[in-house]
Amino acid sequence: MEKLFRPARLVALALIFALILSAYATALYQLQVIRGSEYVTISENSVIRTNTISAARGDILDRNGVLLVSSKAVYNVTVSRRALLKTADPNANLLTLINAAMSSGTAYTDTFPVTMGGPFEYLADMSGQQRGRLDAYFEYFGLDPDITASDLIVWLKSHYGLDYTTPLSDARRIIGVRYELELRAIIGIPEYVFARDVSVDFVSAVLEQDLPFVTVSTSYEREYHTQHAAQILGFTGLMDAEDYEIYKELGYPLNAVVGRDGAEKAFEEYLHGTDGSVTVNTNTDGAVISILNQTPAASGQNVYLTIDIGLQADVEKILEDTAFQINSTRSGDDEKVSGAAAVVLDIRSGGVLAAGNYPTYDPGERLSILSVLDQDPDRPLWNRAFQGLYEPGSTFKMVTAYAGLNSLYLDRWFTITDTGRYTKYPSYQPKCWIYPGSHGSLNVVEALQVSCNYFFFKVGDTIGMDAIANAASLFGFGSKTGVEVTESAGIVASPEYKRSKLNEDWWAADTLLAAIGQSYNMFTPIQLANYVATIASGGSRLKTTLLSQVRSSDYSACTYTNTPVVAGAVDNSKNYIDILREGMRAVTSQGGTAYSVFKDFPIPVAAKTGTVQSDTAQVNNGVFVCYAPADDPEIAVAIVVEHGGAGAELAAPALEILKSYFSDSTSNFAMAYENTLIS
Repeated sequence: MEKLFRPARLVALALIFALILSAYATALYQLQVIRGSEYVTISENSVIRTNTISAARGDILDRNGVLLVSSKAVYNVTVSRRALLKTADPNANLLTLINAAMSSGTAYTDTFPVTMGGPFEYLADMSGQQRGRLDAYFEYFGLDPDITASDLIVWLKSHYGLDYTTPLSDARRIIGVRYELELRAIIGIPEYVFARDVSVDFVSAVLEQDLPFVTVSTSYEREYHTQHAAQILGFTGLMDAEDYEIYKELGYPLNAVVGRDGAEKAFEEYLHGTDGSVTVNTNTDGAVISILNQTPAASGQNVYLTIDIGLQADVEKILEDTAFQINSTRSGDDEKVSGAAAVVLDIRSGGVLAAGNYPTYDPGERLSILSVLDQDPDRPLWNRAFQGLYEPGSTFKMVTAYAGLNSLYLDRWFTITDTGRYTKYPSYQPKCWIYPGSHGSLNVVEALQVSCNYFFFKVGDTIGMDAIANAASLFGFGSKTGVEVTESAGIVASPEYKRSKLNEDWWAADTLLAAIGQSYNMFTPIQLANYVATIASGGSRLKTTLLSQVRSSDYSACTYTNTPVVAGAVDNSKNYIDILREGMRAVTSQGGTAYSVFKDFPIPVAAKTGTVQSDTAQVNNGVFVCYAPADDPEIAVAIVVEHGGAGAELAAPALEILKSYFSDSTSNFAMAYENTLIS
């Protein structure tokens, strides 16, 4: 029988193990005995540090490849508290850095909420974040939360080792930076960046000082190549607590810069790159001994929006001019235009071609003028185009007409006789806008053409509010349009809404008002534009969007292309939508409320005017919607002007928008920016 174990094999294995153990023992002896003191010295005099390599955020471009927002590399100066405290005189060294910043006019980070000079007081405009951090500081050191600012400065001077020979102004500056550094150690907030986006001259001045606690690194800041579309583009910033709860699951560090609003926030998943890192071994002076590990950063992808920046610029200018012209004829402040918005939609794709707001601002100047913008009573930071809620006025009459047709109360030729005042109810007898005149007998197309209130009072009163509300929901009212940035859902008037919000009963008068687009009906300009686009397309309601495509960081590959998404449909099997289109086309034809403006325009336009009547002294809001070409629709437009007066007065700015779209102005605009045109 063959033996399982042979002595020769066992001897060989034993020799192999002996050799391995001998090698390990030799290595350990070399490390611990012969060179042990050398490695101890190295470990005591070196620091292993991992630094983040910031990733560039992706670019934002318009539909034609015009560059709107990009990332520019900037120098940041960071202070290490650990390295600072190892220096012979931390306060003197820190003052050297501060003086270098002040000499070069470089702003540095100091959020310590105490005035810069005596008599010291807490800042009157201390933010909530500053208050919270100060409270955390007090709690950590057991300080009386009611301590005066002057007593706090005295305590901090002692705490940071500042004696009476230090000038008070210098002491306050040193305290500001020491406080920033200590806060980060106490509450674990991101590293202290002393100064961001500094000049090369300042970098040189800092490096000449040979300050071992200072690190100069490169990061990225957003650079704007347009003065327009501020509310669409949005902005970036450090995460707040709410953001972090979302992004920490995606691996974002606490100090990550993310999109905070607009397209920057909506398309964060594409724009945000992946930071890299480098682990280095440095001596106590900060000099790099060796690079231990390095992971490169990956830039974000590039997002193409659906907007045409040339058209966007024109729309913003048209709104501004309209407000100026109207206000030049008004005297009281409560009669002047306080805001306006316009949305232009691509009917075939649901893409937002332009979304203008008035007033607006230059997105590149947002940070420098934020306090002014925030305090402006006309709220230029507000995106009226997507979030503003307005009564639609007579632009809603197509909904009531459709509800009447769908309820079989109306047909194309059914007529109602306008007597000027609707007298069915003794306690409420609303008038047609033409009263004391009347429109006589009208069918639904003619009623839309002249915007007869009486006709739609009668229709609404006959079919009831439920039928109107149901029709409104089919056209997308009361629901968000799907655009990727923040938008309002709007309000459809109904007995349920009035009962839930006001705890009041619904009356016949409510139905009469709702039938002509008033009562509790409140919609956004983008909803109005999408409603008109739905009519123009024959009943197909598309999801609106700002996203055209996404390309890789080097633009070499298309990683995503947006395709139209049907969000709902309005039945046109009995040609009811066609009747609405006929009525809207009649508005710009002879006898229509917008005929005088469009009579010489070579492209056929379908439209509807709207005036939101008010019982107050303020001027009515004006609303106007249209689509063109009427026979082969491409774009839908909705305009709302606060205190704009009659909706017919907004036909002129709508015409200017159509001229911009159908002319070569947008392509000329792109050519002017050919240095930033990316194909």
